[in-house]
Amino acid sequence: MSSDPSIVDTGIVLRPDPTRVVARLFVPGREDVGPGDSRAAPVIQRVLELSEAEVTEAAADVIRRFEDRHQAFRSVIDEHVEQIIARLDPAAPLSKDRRFLLGACFTNEFAVEAASLCNPSIVVHPDQAMSTDRSATVPSGPVRFVLSVRGIGEGHRSSIGFREGTVTAAGLVSIDDTAPHVVASSAVPGVLHRESMQAHLAAVDDDRENASYVLDMLPSEFDDAALASAIDALESDRATRRGLDATIGHLRSFAASTYRASFPSSSALSSRVLWPHAPHELQGMEDARFVRFVADDGEITYFATYTAWDGHTTSQHLLETKDFLTFGVSPMAGSAATGKGLALFPRRIAGQYVALSRSDRETNAVSFSDDLRCWPERHVVQMPARSWEILQLGNCGSPIETEAGWLVLTHGVGAMRTYHLGALLLDLDDPTHVLARSRDPILSPDGPRRDGYVPNVVYTCGALAHGDVLVIPFGMGDQSIGIVTTSITELLASLQPEG
Repeated sequence: MSSDPSIVDTGIVLRPDPTRVVARLFVPGREDVGPGDSRAAPVIQRVLELSEAEVTEAAADVIRRFEDRHQAFRSVIDEHVEQIIARLDPAAPLSKDRRFLLGACFTNEFAVEAASLCNPSIVVHPDQAMSTDRSATVPSGPVRFVLSVRGIGEGHRSSIGFREGTVTAAGLVSIDDTAPHVVASSAVPGVLHRESMQAHLAAVDDDRENASYVLDMLPSEFDDAALASAIDALESDRATRRGLDATIGHLRSFAASTYRASFPSSSALSSRVLWPHAPHELQGMEDARFVRFVADDGEITYFATYTAWDGHTTSQHLLETKDFLTFGVSPMAGSAATGKGLALFPRRIAGQYVALSRSDRETNAVSFSDDLRCWPERHVVQMPARSWEILQLGNCGSPIETEAGWLVLTHGVGAMRTYHLGALLLDLDDPTHVLARSRDPILSPDGPRRDGYVPNVVYTCGALAHGDVLVIPFGMGDQSIGIVTTSITELLASLQPEG
């Protein structure tokens, strides 16, 4: 075993920016915190009773103070008016300003990263074209990358944002300026998958007869309309069945968590924020682990596993995209996909999908599956052993393929709930076989990395290899993001062989 690898701090620190805001639907009386009934009716009535002069003045004030903070601000306001239009008398004419003011009264701003910015992952950018104005200033041989970030805002609600940057063969890292406006994703129903729905129903111990009755009449992939038809058929047999309402509730909940998120094609990547849309994500989307996945035929798809949090329960979900413009979103199922910390390998092994798992909350494991959304079992490959990982272990994103094996960044938690980063080397053909592991941490929360929203934490959701350079973005105290680099050769040499 050689000495510890050299860690080079790039000096880059990404801090939360409270000016990055999205305009969301706001219903008075139905705030996210605390109980309460809608006060929509009296608010609407009060707006309708204002004089036209007051309306004009108030609408102008809203435009003056908010229009420059949002892309297509008036269109967003109009969308919110459409969501309350049923409460308005269709026979009563509305001026343009009064309609706008109504929409503004049902809108509020949410600062997507006001509390913190953390848990980054990084992948090669799907677009490697360098713009003319930047090519002269970027050193030769740069690779563009996409950096995903977890932004935490009011009420600890999390969303997934993006940054763009480059890394050179010499390990010089730069981050592009962000776009001036933030654009939240819109959502429509997505494609439902029978196998993952079946695994989900089994996990919640749903009535097998009811579940089979519905799923047996559905193809492997289907939509909400087909599911509704199957539920209607189940309803028609209510007299002879028990637990019907529970089954229907589970089916609809699963379907509501399957959707397609998209952004305007005119939006910059750094302006896009994947906003929680599903019931399972009520309190946020956390810890996205992106991976550039290469299929057997060479087709490239970007996947990310992330933790959906509804305020009470965590669950693993899958993102799928080719362009970071449109994303398929679906729940994952199976015992290896419970809790947090699932990370996909970047290709199949022996014809199967492979993932890292930490479903028991303290060990690193490997799981195999024929279905990206179903992970039925796991094989523990690493137990806590060193003092710096004695409380728990976990992965830090998808493995990186090297000639020596699968390089896995890990996190270990020791005394005083202090997080450190380490590494693990797995066999290329049999990733349940551990070849080597870190004896000592490669990165710890020392000095300026120590304090933050959650002190004593360094944490990453993925690294990027460019030649011998390993780029590691990491959260510091769950507050801000730093970036270090190291030599892959040195890191591999520092690992202690197993056995």
